[in-house]
Amino acid sequence: MRTAHLAPLLLLALALPGGGAAQLVPVRTVPVASGDQFLLSPSQHLAMGSVGLALPDTLGDPFSNPAAGARLRESLFFGSPTYYRISGRNGTGRTLPLGALFSSGEWFGGGSLSIQEVEGAERNQWLVRPGGWWGMPQAPLSEASARNLYAFALLGYRFPGSGLSLAGSAHWADLGAVDGVDLLYALSQEIRQSGHFTDLRLGILKEWEGERSMELLVLRNRFRMRHDVSYLDLAWEPLPPDTIPVPQWRTRVEKNLDHTDTWGAHLAFRRPLQAPGWTVGWSLTANRKDHPKIPNYEIQNIPRDPGDTWAWALGAGLAKAQGPTRFAVDLILEPIRSETWADAATDTISAQGVKIPAGERTVENDFRFMNALVRSGVAWDWRWATLQGGLQIRSVAYELDQFNRVEVARRKQEESWMEWTPSFGVELDLPGLTVRYAGRVTTGTGRPGTQ
Repeated sequence: MRTAHLAPLLLLALALPGGGAAQLVPVRTVPVASGDQFLLSPSQHLAMGSVGLALPDTLGDPFSNPAAGARLRESLFFGSPTYYRISGRNGTGRTLPLGALFSSGEWFGGGSLSIQEVEGAERNQWLVRPGGWWGMPQAPLSEASARNLYAFALLGYRFPGSGLSLAGSAHWADLGAVDGVDLLYALSQEIRQSGHFTDLRLGILKEWEGERSMELLVLRNRFRMRHDVSYLDLAWEPLPPDTIPVPQWRTRVEKNLDHTDTWGAHLAFRRPLQAPGWTVGWSLTANRKDHPKIPNYEIQNIPRDPGDTWAWALGAGLAKAQGPTRFAVDLILEPIRSETWADAATDTISAQGVKIPAGERTVENDFRFMNALVRSGVAWDWRWATLQGGLQIRSVAYELDQFNRVEVARRKQEESWMEWTPSFGVELDLPGLTVRYAGRVTTGTGRPGTQ
Protein backbone atom coordinates (compact mmCIF):
# COMPACT_ATOMS: atom_id res chain seq x y z
CA MET A 1 0.00 0.00 0.00
CA ARG A 2 1.27 3.46 -0.90
CA THR A 3 0.06 6.75 0.45
CA ALA A 4 0.38 10.11 -1.18
CA HIS A 5 0.92 13.69 -0.08
CA LEU A 6 0.24 15.12 -3.52
CA ALA A 7 -0.91 13.29 -6.62
CA PRO A 8 0.10 15.51 -9.52
CA LEU A 9 -1.45 15.18 -12.94
CA LEU A 10 1.26 17.29 -14.52
CA LEU A 11 1.87 15.14 -17.57
CA LEU A 12 -1.71 15.50 -18.74
CA ALA A 13 -0.72 18.93 -19.95
CA LEU A 14 2.06 17.45 -22.06
CA ALA A 15 -0.25 15.06 -23.86
CA LEU A 16 -1.81 17.69 -26.08
CA PRO A 17 -1.52 17.62 -29.84
CA GLY A 18 -0.48 21.07 -30.93
CA GLY A 19 -3.55 22.00 -32.92
CA GLY A 20 -6.02 20.59 -30.43
CA ALA A 21 -4.81 22.24 -27.27
CA ALA A 22 -7.70 24.73 -27.33
CA GLN A 23 -10.22 21.92 -26.76
CA LEU A 24 -8.15 19.88 -24.29
CA VAL A 25 -8.02 21.73 -20.97
CA PRO A 26 -4.61 21.16 -19.31
CA VAL A 27 -4.39 19.96 -15.70
CA ARG A 28 -1.08 20.57 -13.90
CA THR A 29 -0.02 20.76 -10.27
CA VAL A 30 3.69 21.46 -10.88
CA PRO A 31 5.16 24.23 -13.10
CA VAL A 32 7.01 22.00 -15.57
CA ALA A 33 8.80 23.42 -18.61
CA SER A 34 7.63 21.00 -21.28
CA GLY A 35 8.81 22.70 -24.44
CA ASP A 36 6.86 22.56 -27.70
CA GLN A 37 6.84 18.82 -28.27
CA PHE A 38 3.24 18.84 -29.46
CA LEU A 39 3.44 22.00 -31.56
CA LEU A 40 2.87 20.14 -34.83
CA SER A 41 0.47 22.19 -36.95
CA PRO A 42 1.03 25.47 -38.83
CA SER A 43 -0.66 28.62 -37.58
CA GLN A 44 -1.15 32.18 -38.74
CA HIS A 45 -1.44 33.49 -35.17
CA LEU A 46 1.27 31.64 -33.23
CA ALA A 47 3.41 34.79 -33.12
CA MET A 48 0.34 36.79 -32.00
CA GLY A 49 0.09 34.93 -28.70
CA SER A 50 -2.07 32.20 -30.35
CA VAL A 51 -5.19 34.39 -30.27
CA GLY A 52 -8.21 32.91 -32.01
CA LEU A 53 -11.59 33.45 -30.34
CA ALA A 54 -12.49 36.57 -32.31
CA LEU A 55 -9.86 36.35 -35.07
CA PRO A 56 -10.10 33.17 -37.21
CA ASP A 57 -6.89 31.28 -38.01
CA THR A 58 -7.64 29.91 -41.46
CA LEU A 59 -4.48 27.81 -41.49
CA GLY A 60 -4.45 26.49 -37.93
CA ASP A 61 -8.18 26.10 -37.10
CA PRO A 62 -8.72 22.89 -39.16
CA PHE A 63 -6.35 21.06 -36.82
CA SER A 64 -8.53 22.03 -33.84
CA ASN A 65 -11.95 21.71 -35.47
CA PRO A 66 -11.83 19.80 -38.77
CA ALA A 67 -15.00 21.56 -40.01
CA ALA A 68 -13.04 24.84 -40.06
CA GLY A 69 -11.26 23.47 -43.11
CA ALA A 70 -14.33 24.59 -45.07
CA ARG A 71 -12.90 28.12 -44.97
CA LEU A 72 -10.05 27.03 -47.24
CA ARG A 73 -10.84 27.84 -50.86
CA GLU A 74 -7.59 26.60 -52.39
CA SER A 75 -5.26 23.66 -51.92
CA LEU A 76 -1.87 24.14 -50.32
CA PHE A 77 1.22 22.22 -49.24
CA PHE A 78 2.99 23.08 -45.99
CA GLY A 79 6.08 22.29 -44.00
CA SER A 80 6.24 23.51 -40.40
CA PRO A 81 9.62 22.65 -38.83
CA THR A 82 9.88 23.34 -35.09
CA TYR A 83 12.84 23.51 -32.74
CA TYR A 84 12.74 24.11 -29.00
CA ARG A 85 15.34 24.19 -26.25
CA ILE A 86 14.90 24.24 -22.49
CA SER A 87 17.50 26.26 -20.59
CA GLY A 88 19.97 24.64 -18.23
CA ARG A 89 20.64 21.77 -20.69
CA ASN A 90 17.26 20.31 -19.81
CA GLY A 91 16.37 18.97 -23.22
CA THR A 92 15.72 19.86 -26.85
CA GLY A 93 13.34 18.78 -29.56
CA ARG A 94 13.21 18.91 -33.36
CA THR A 95 10.10 18.27 -35.42
CA LEU A 96 9.45 18.23 -39.16
CA PRO A 97 5.75 18.11 -40.10
CA LEU A 98 4.88 17.88 -43.80
CA GLY A 99 1.33 17.95 -45.08
CA ALA A 100 -1.29 19.29 -47.44
CA LEU A 101 -4.78 20.76 -47.26
CA PHE A 102 -7.06 20.53 -50.29
CA SER A 103 -10.37 21.99 -51.42
CA SER A 104 -12.24 20.51 -54.39
CA GLY A 105 -15.83 21.49 -55.02
CA GLU A 106 -17.88 20.68 -51.95
CA TRP A 107 -15.20 18.43 -50.46
CA PHE A 108 -12.20 19.46 -48.43
CA GLY A 109 -9.59 17.62 -46.39
CA GLY A 110 -5.93 17.07 -45.80
CA GLY A 111 -3.31 15.25 -43.85
CA SER A 112 0.19 15.46 -42.44
CA LEU A 113 3.05 13.28 -41.24
CA SER A 114 5.58 14.39 -38.65
CA ILE A 115 8.83 12.92 -37.44
CA GLN A 116 10.36 14.17 -34.22
CA GLU A 117 13.53 13.76 -32.18
CA VAL A 118 13.37 14.46 -28.44
CA GLU A 119 16.60 14.71 -26.45
CA GLY A 120 16.34 14.31 -22.70
CA ALA A 121 17.96 16.41 -20.02
CA GLU A 122 21.54 15.80 -18.96
CA ARG A 123 21.03 13.93 -15.73
CA ASN A 124 24.14 15.12 -13.89
CA GLN A 125 23.98 12.64 -11.05
CA TRP A 126 26.64 10.44 -9.53
CA LEU A 127 26.26 6.70 -9.26
CA VAL A 128 28.10 4.08 -7.27
CA ARG A 129 29.27 1.85 -10.09
CA PRO A 130 30.07 -1.87 -9.84
CA GLY A 131 33.61 -2.16 -8.56
CA GLY A 132 33.10 0.45 -5.86
CA TRP A 133 34.17 3.61 -7.66
CA TRP A 134 32.26 6.81 -8.24
CA GLY A 135 31.71 8.10 -11.76
CA MET A 136 29.44 9.87 -14.19
CA PRO A 137 27.46 7.22 -16.10
CA GLN A 138 27.01 7.38 -19.83
CA ALA A 139 23.30 7.62 -20.68
CA PRO A 140 22.00 4.83 -22.94
CA LEU A 141 21.26 5.85 -26.51
CA SER A 142 17.56 5.05 -26.06
CA GLU A 143 17.39 7.45 -23.11
CA ALA A 144 19.47 10.28 -24.56
CA SER A 145 17.38 10.54 -27.73
CA ALA A 146 13.97 9.23 -28.74
CA ARG A 147 11.93 9.25 -31.92
CA ASN A 148 8.22 10.10 -32.16
CA LEU A 149 5.97 9.70 -35.21
CA TYR A 150 2.68 11.55 -35.79
CA ALA A 151 -0.03 11.20 -38.43
CA PHE A 152 -3.07 13.42 -39.02
CA ALA A 153 -5.95 13.23 -41.50
CA LEU A 154 -9.23 15.12 -41.99
CA LEU A 155 -12.11 14.95 -44.45
CA GLY A 156 -15.14 17.21 -44.72
CA TYR A 157 -18.09 18.24 -46.85
CA ARG A 158 -19.81 21.58 -47.48
CA PHE A 159 -23.58 21.34 -47.86
CA PRO A 160 -24.42 23.54 -50.87
CA GLY A 161 -26.38 26.71 -50.18
CA SER A 162 -26.69 26.15 -46.44
CA GLY A 163 -23.44 27.52 -45.03
CA LEU A 164 -23.15 24.23 -43.12
CA SER A 165 -20.02 22.05 -43.12
CA LEU A 166 -19.34 18.70 -41.47
CA ALA A 167 -15.91 17.12 -41.03
CA GLY A 168 -14.01 14.53 -39.04
CA SER A 169 -10.33 14.14 -38.19
CA ALA A 170 -8.02 11.55 -36.68
CA HIS A 171 -4.67 12.15 -35.02
CA TRP A 172 -2.36 9.28 -34.05
CA ALA A 173 1.12 9.22 -32.54
CA ASP A 174 3.71 6.56 -31.76
CA LEU A 175 5.63 7.98 -28.80
CA GLY A 176 9.11 6.95 -27.81
CA ALA A 177 9.30 9.68 -25.17
CA VAL A 178 7.34 12.50 -23.56
CA ASP A 179 9.60 15.39 -22.69
CA GLY A 180 10.33 15.85 -18.97
CA VAL A 181 9.36 12.38 -17.75
CA ASP A 182 12.97 11.35 -17.11
CA LEU A 183 13.32 14.02 -14.41
CA LEU A 184 10.34 12.83 -12.40
CA TYR A 185 11.96 9.62 -11.23
CA ALA A 186 14.77 9.16 -8.71
CA LEU A 187 18.32 8.13 -9.57
CA SER A 188 18.13 5.20 -11.98
CA GLN A 189 20.13 3.42 -14.63
CA GLU A 190 17.66 3.89 -17.44
CA ILE A 191 14.09 5.00 -18.20
CA ARG A 192 12.45 3.47 -21.26
CA GLN A 193 9.25 5.11 -22.49
CA SER A 194 6.81 3.75 -25.02
CA GLY A 195 3.22 4.47 -25.88
CA HIS A 196 0.79 6.21 -28.17
CA PHE A 197 -2.18 8.53 -28.30
CA THR A 198 -5.24 8.74 -30.55
CA ASP A 199 -7.44 11.79 -30.99
CA LEU A 200 -10.75 11.55 -32.89
CA ARG A 201 -12.87 14.63 -33.66
CA LEU A 202 -16.19 15.41 -35.32
CA GLY A 203 -16.89 19.06 -36.07
CA ILE A 204 -19.68 21.21 -37.46
CA LEU A 205 -19.31 24.74 -38.84
CA LYS A 206 -22.29 26.98 -39.58
CA GLU A 207 -21.70 30.32 -41.33
CA TRP A 208 -24.27 33.04 -41.92
CA GLU A 209 -24.20 36.23 -43.93
CA GLY A 210 -22.41 39.09 -42.25
CA GLU A 211 -19.42 36.95 -41.17
CA ARG A 212 -21.27 35.29 -38.30
CA SER A 213 -20.27 31.72 -37.52
CA MET A 214 -20.81 28.95 -34.97
CA GLU A 215 -18.61 25.89 -34.33
CA LEU A 216 -19.48 22.68 -32.54
CA LEU A 217 -17.00 19.91 -31.79
CA VAL A 218 -16.95 16.59 -29.96
CA LEU A 219 -13.74 14.66 -29.36
CA ARG A 220 -12.32 11.49 -27.89
CA ASN A 221 -8.67 11.46 -26.78
CA ARG A 222 -6.90 8.33 -25.55
CA PHE A 223 -3.37 8.57 -24.09
CA ARG A 224 -1.28 5.51 -23.20
CA MET A 225 2.33 5.54 -21.97
CA ARG A 226 4.51 2.99 -20.22
CA HIS A 227 7.65 3.81 -18.22
CA ASP A 228 10.10 0.99 -17.54
CA VAL A 229 12.50 2.33 -14.89
CA SER A 230 15.69 0.34 -14.21
CA TYR A 231 17.48 0.62 -10.86
CA LEU A 232 20.85 -0.79 -9.83
CA ASP A 233 20.60 -2.27 -6.31
CA LEU A 234 23.40 -3.56 -4.10
CA ALA A 235 22.39 -6.83 -2.44
CA TRP A 236 24.31 -9.10 -0.04
CA GLU A 237 24.07 -12.63 -1.38
CA PRO A 238 26.25 -15.75 -1.07
CA LEU A 239 28.20 -16.98 -4.08
CA PRO A 240 28.17 -20.78 -4.40
CA PRO A 241 29.86 -22.82 -3.08
CA ASP A 242 30.51 -20.27 -0.30
CA THR A 243 27.76 -19.38 2.16
CA ILE A 244 29.17 -16.04 3.26
CA PRO A 245 27.14 -13.11 1.81
CA VAL A 246 29.08 -10.81 -0.50
CA PRO A 247 27.87 -7.64 -2.23
CA GLN A 248 26.24 -8.26 -5.61
CA TRP A 249 24.79 -5.75 -8.09
CA ARG A 250 21.25 -6.58 -9.22
CA THR A 251 19.07 -4.79 -11.76
CA ARG A 252 15.49 -4.07 -10.72
CA VAL A 253 12.88 -2.87 -13.22
CA GLU A 254 9.70 -1.06 -12.16
CA LYS A 255 6.82 -0.59 -14.60
CA ASN A 256 4.67 2.54 -14.40
CA LEU A 257 1.60 3.20 -16.54
CA ASP A 258 0.27 6.63 -17.49
CA HIS A 259 -3.27 6.32 -18.89
CA THR A 260 -5.86 9.04 -19.49
CA ASP A 261 -9.13 8.94 -21.45
CA THR A 262 -10.83 12.22 -22.34
CA TRP A 263 -14.26 13.04 -23.71
CA GLY A 264 -14.64 16.65 -24.79
CA ALA A 265 -17.13 19.09 -26.28
CA HIS A 266 -16.54 22.60 -27.61
CA LEU A 267 -18.95 25.36 -28.69
CA ALA A 268 -17.80 28.67 -30.16
CA PHE A 269 -19.56 31.67 -31.73
CA ARG A 270 -18.11 34.65 -33.60
CA ARG A 271 -19.79 37.77 -35.02
CA PRO A 272 -18.93 41.34 -36.05
CA LEU A 273 -20.04 44.30 -33.97
CA GLN A 274 -21.79 47.38 -35.29
CA ALA A 275 -18.60 49.40 -34.93
CA PRO A 276 -16.60 48.98 -38.17
CA GLY A 277 -13.74 46.49 -37.93
CA TRP A 278 -14.66 45.05 -34.54
CA THR A 279 -15.40 41.34 -33.99
CA VAL A 280 -16.36 39.47 -30.83
CA GLY A 281 -16.21 35.76 -30.07
CA TRP A 282 -16.84 33.46 -27.15
CA SER A 283 -16.48 29.75 -26.42
CA LEU A 284 -17.39 27.02 -23.94
CA THR A 285 -15.31 23.85 -23.54
CA ALA A 286 -15.95 20.84 -21.32
CA ASN A 287 -13.64 17.88 -20.66
CA ARG A 288 -14.28 14.68 -18.74
CA LYS A 289 -11.00 12.90 -17.98
CA ASP A 290 -10.64 9.42 -16.55
CA HIS A 291 -7.26 8.38 -15.17
CA PRO A 292 -7.19 4.56 -14.92
CA LYS A 293 -3.48 4.66 -14.04
CA ILE A 294 -1.39 7.49 -12.60
CA PRO A 295 2.39 6.95 -12.67
CA ASN A 296 4.24 6.45 -9.41
CA TYR A 297 6.55 9.42 -9.91
CA GLU A 298 9.21 9.69 -7.24
CA ILE A 299 9.20 13.48 -7.34
CA GLN A 300 6.42 12.97 -4.78
CA ASN A 301 4.97 9.84 -3.22
CA ILE A 302 2.15 9.19 -5.68
CA PRO A 303 -0.21 6.20 -5.75
CA ARG A 304 -0.64 4.15 -8.89
CA ASP A 305 -4.38 4.33 -8.50
CA PRO A 306 -7.26 5.91 -10.43
CA GLY A 307 -8.77 9.35 -10.53
CA ASP A 308 -11.16 11.52 -12.53
CA THR A 309 -11.37 15.15 -13.60
CA TRP A 310 -14.01 17.62 -14.80
CA ALA A 311 -12.42 20.59 -16.60
CA TRP A 312 -14.13 23.63 -18.12
CA ALA A 313 -12.92 26.59 -20.18
CA LEU A 314 -15.01 29.76 -20.60
CA GLY A 315 -13.58 32.20 -23.13
CA ALA A 316 -14.32 35.59 -24.65
CA GLY A 317 -12.37 37.42 -27.33
CA LEU A 318 -12.30 40.78 -29.08
CA ALA A 319 -10.55 41.72 -32.34
CA LYS A 320 -10.09 44.92 -34.31
CA ALA A 321 -9.02 45.15 -37.96
CA GLN A 322 -8.38 48.55 -39.50
CA GLY A 323 -6.32 49.03 -42.61
CA PRO A 324 -3.04 47.12 -42.38
CA THR A 325 -3.32 46.58 -38.60
CA ARG A 326 -5.02 43.78 -36.68
CA PHE A 327 -5.30 43.40 -32.90
CA ALA A 328 -6.93 40.68 -30.80
CA VAL A 329 -7.23 39.66 -27.17
CA ASP A 330 -8.62 36.47 -25.56
CA LEU A 331 -9.66 35.96 -21.93
CA ILE A 332 -10.22 32.36 -20.77
CA LEU A 333 -11.24 31.09 -17.33
CA GLU A 334 -10.63 27.42 -16.46
CA PRO A 335 -12.44 26.00 -13.40
CA ILE A 336 -11.32 22.39 -12.80
CA ARG A 337 -12.27 19.77 -10.24
CA SER A 338 -10.05 16.66 -9.95
CA GLU A 339 -10.06 13.73 -7.55
CA THR A 340 -7.44 11.02 -7.10
CA TRP A 341 -7.09 8.34 -4.46
CA ALA A 342 -4.95 5.47 -3.18
CA ASP A 343 -6.24 1.95 -2.59
CA ALA A 344 -5.04 -0.44 0.12
CA ALA A 345 -3.14 -3.39 -1.35
CA THR A 346 -3.82 -5.45 1.80
CA ASP A 347 -5.96 -5.09 4.91
CA THR A 348 -4.67 -2.04 6.80
CA ILE A 349 -5.25 -0.83 10.36
CA SER A 350 -5.72 2.92 10.79
CA ALA A 351 -4.26 5.00 13.61
CA GLN A 352 -7.58 4.66 15.42
CA GLY A 353 -7.53 0.87 15.12
CA VAL A 354 -10.16 0.70 12.38
CA LYS A 355 -9.63 -1.96 9.73
CA ILE A 356 -9.41 -0.73 6.14
CA PRO A 357 -10.10 -3.72 3.86
CA ALA A 358 -7.94 -4.35 0.79
CA GLY A 359 -9.21 -2.32 -2.16
CA GLU A 360 -10.71 0.45 -0.02
CA ARG A 361 -9.39 3.99 -0.23
CA THR A 362 -6.57 4.97 2.09
CA VAL A 363 -5.92 8.53 0.80
CA GLU A 364 -8.31 10.89 -0.97
CA ASN A 365 -7.05 13.97 -2.85
CA ASP A 366 -9.55 16.62 -3.89
CA PHE A 367 -8.18 19.37 -6.19
CA ARG A 368 -10.02 22.60 -7.01
CA PHE A 369 -8.45 24.76 -9.73
CA MET A 370 -9.28 28.24 -10.92
CA ASN A 371 -6.87 28.92 -13.78
CA ALA A 372 -6.83 31.90 -16.14
CA LEU A 373 -5.35 32.49 -19.58
CA VAL A 374 -4.83 35.84 -21.33
CA ARG A 375 -3.69 36.01 -24.95
CA SER A 376 -3.10 39.17 -26.96
CA GLY A 377 -1.46 39.92 -30.27
CA VAL A 378 -1.01 42.50 -33.00
CA ALA A 379 -0.13 42.26 -36.69
CA TRP A 380 0.88 44.95 -39.17
CA ASP A 381 1.00 44.49 -42.95
CA TRP A 382 3.63 46.33 -44.95
CA ARG A 383 3.75 45.60 -48.66
CA TRP A 384 4.53 41.86 -48.97
CA ALA A 385 5.55 41.45 -45.30
CA THR A 386 3.60 41.12 -42.06
CA LEU A 387 5.11 41.78 -38.63
CA GLN A 388 3.53 40.09 -35.61
CA GLY A 389 3.93 40.23 -31.85
CA GLY A 390 2.03 38.83 -28.91
CA LEU A 391 1.94 37.84 -25.26
CA GLN A 392 0.34 34.89 -23.52
CA ILE A 393 -0.07 34.78 -19.73
CA ARG A 394 -1.21 31.66 -17.90
CA SER A 395 -2.12 31.70 -14.21
CA VAL A 396 -2.50 28.39 -12.35
CA ALA A 397 -4.00 28.30 -8.85
CA TYR A 398 -5.40 25.35 -6.97
CA GLU A 399 -6.32 24.10 -3.53
CA LEU A 400 -5.77 20.53 -2.36
CA ASP A 401 -7.97 19.01 0.33
CA GLN A 402 -6.45 15.67 1.37
CA PHE A 403 -7.76 13.10 3.82
CA ASN A 404 -5.50 10.27 4.98
CA ARG A 405 -7.64 7.40 6.32
CA VAL A 406 -4.60 5.51 7.66
CA GLU A 407 -3.27 8.39 9.77
CA VAL A 408 -6.80 9.80 10.22
CA ALA A 409 -5.54 13.25 9.29
CA ARG A 410 -6.73 16.01 6.97
CA ARG A 411 -4.62 18.76 5.46
CA LYS A 412 -5.04 21.58 2.94
CA GLN A 413 -2.49 23.04 0.56
CA GLU A 414 -2.66 25.99 -1.81
CA GLU A 415 -0.33 26.52 -4.78
CA SER A 416 -0.15 29.06 -7.60
CA TRP A 417 2.24 30.32 -10.26
CA MET A 418 2.25 32.33 -13.51
CA GLU A 419 3.79 31.62 -16.91
CA TRP A 420 4.69 34.39 -19.34
CA THR A 421 5.14 33.70 -23.07
CA PRO A 422 6.08 36.67 -25.29
CA SER A 423 6.20 35.91 -29.02
CA PHE A 424 7.19 37.56 -32.27
CA GLY A 425 7.17 36.68 -35.94
CA VAL A 426 7.35 37.77 -39.55
CA GLU A 427 5.42 36.59 -42.61
CA LEU A 428 6.60 37.03 -46.20
CA ASP A 429 3.90 36.71 -48.86
CA LEU A 430 5.77 35.86 -52.05
CA PRO A 431 4.28 34.82 -55.41
CA GLY A 432 3.10 31.23 -54.94
CA LEU A 433 4.87 30.90 -51.58
CA THR A 434 4.30 32.14 -48.03
CA VAL A 435 7.14 31.98 -45.51
CA ARG A 436 6.47 32.38 -41.80
CA TYR A 437 8.86 32.53 -38.85
CA ALA A 438 7.71 32.61 -35.24
CA GLY A 439 9.67 32.59 -32.00
CA ARG A 440 8.56 32.58 -28.39
CA VAL A 441 9.98 32.24 -24.90
CA THR A 442 8.20 30.87 -21.82
CA THR A 443 9.27 31.91 -18.32
CA GLY A 444 7.81 31.01 -14.95
CA THR A 445 8.27 27.26 -15.31
CA GLY A 446 11.08 25.01 -14.14
CA ARG A 447 12.45 21.49 -14.13
CA PRO A 448 11.64 19.50 -11.00
CA GLY A 449 14.05 16.83 -9.82
CA THR A 450 14.53 14.05 -7.32
CA GLN A 451 17.33 13.17 -4.97
